Amino acid sequence: MKKNIKKWIALLLVCAVAVLPSASAFAAEADQTQQTENGVDAAGQEGEVTEPITKEDKPYLALGANLTAEQQAVVLQLLGINPSELTEYDVIYVTNEEEHQYLGNYVESSKIGTRSLSSVLVVKREQGHGINITTKNISYCTIGMYKNALITAGITDADIIVAGPTPISGTAALVGAMKAYSDMTGEAVTEQSMDTALNELVLTGELADVVGDTEKAEELVAYLKQEVLSKDLDDENDIRLAIDEACEEFDVYLSEEEVTQLVGLMQKIGSLDLDIDSIKDQAQELYDKLSNIDAGGFLDKIFGFFKSIGEFFRGLFS
Repeated sequence: MKKNIKKWIALLLVCAVAVLPSASAFAAEADQTQQTENGVDAAGQEGEVTEPITKEDKPYLALGANLTAEQQAVVLQLLGINPSELTEYDVIYVTNEEEHQYLGNYVESSKIGTRSLSSVLVVKREQGHGINITTKNISYCTIGMYKNALITAGITDADIIVAGPTPISGTAALVGAMKAYSDMTGEAVTEQSMDTALNELVLTGELADVVGDTEKAEELVAYLKQEVLSKDLDDENDIRLAIDEACEEFDVYLSEEEVTQLVGLMQKIGSLDLDIDSIKDQAQELYDKLSNIDAGGFLDKIFGFFKSIGEFFRGLFS
């Protein structure tokens, strides 16, 4: 009987090693959760669950200055705005010159182009609402990329719809979102915050191309942001160490150049007056998922597994 019990224990230990998830498996689960929660309709339009935005909410609309009349009609329809009621909205325009001004340090001029087309509808919500985003005809920037960058810019508790007249990258839409939010609330988004947010958006997209997984890149950057702010990291070596550990957790490899870019971004984020608890409130689902890859979460799974072994053997001899 004792020999049989030893064999069972050995077999269960082998199974434990096989079934306990790695950090990359946690990330894969998180990816699936994000896809399910956001949803993608038949038109490839991503959206979080938000309250309908109506003119009674007093939203602000940032329109691309180079939209043709036909393109503007398409954008307004996607944003849920009746063109005949446009005068009842607060409208600002984002120019191509502004896009080059703010994005020029991070995106090649040829990629920014010569026309401003991205448009954004923003409404302020009550405290604790968090940031919710819907994208329509946006082919490159994801909800997670927008959300992370807007939080870095200091934007809180808002529903935002980003739309293009046809599928476009949407990178420049962040400029419109920050301008609209600033005008709507009277809370200026500083040049430093705007620059850091745009840096984050573009670098996250580049990292997504490198690792081949957009949501893993989003989570990696969000995780590092959490580490830098919660541990008050400002020394380059400390940040590099945090990046190395994060890459191991997420099972990704970055070149020296990419690590250096991340260090620069994290130093910028660390210099902003950001509160990690407020950040978690704005993107609660994201940071709840990130908590699963902490060592504590991993040890909890180990503890739970061996607890189940104990219950199994108590059942054998009861």
